[in-house]
Amino acid sequence: MAITLTEAEQQAFAFLMQDLEIFPDCQQWFAILSSRFIKDWYVVEIGVVGLPDKWIVQVYDSGECDPNYTFSSPLFVEDTVALPQQIADLLTLERRTGGLR
Repeated sequence: MAITLTEAEQQAFAFLMQDLEIFPDCQQWFAILSSRFIKDWYVVEIGVVGLPDKWIVQVYDSGECDPNYTFSSPLFVEDTVALPQQIADLLTLERRTGGLR
């Protein structure tokens, strides 16, 4: 059964928050940046509000998320002082490793 764009966004957001183990009180710092349908899946970009960092998650029309999502950031500096510690630590790790864990 095919899912809607809104459902794909919700699935991607929930999947990423769970996979990154983001505390519920820190999830408000994240937002859907963009989403689009490509052939048999949706591409959903999720980022930290106000920063250029983003995670790109594929959601298949079945509603399943591809566990091999991508992290993208044009920054390599640690400009995360104003963020909750969990998010600052996550961005520092992702930026240093290019999203490879």
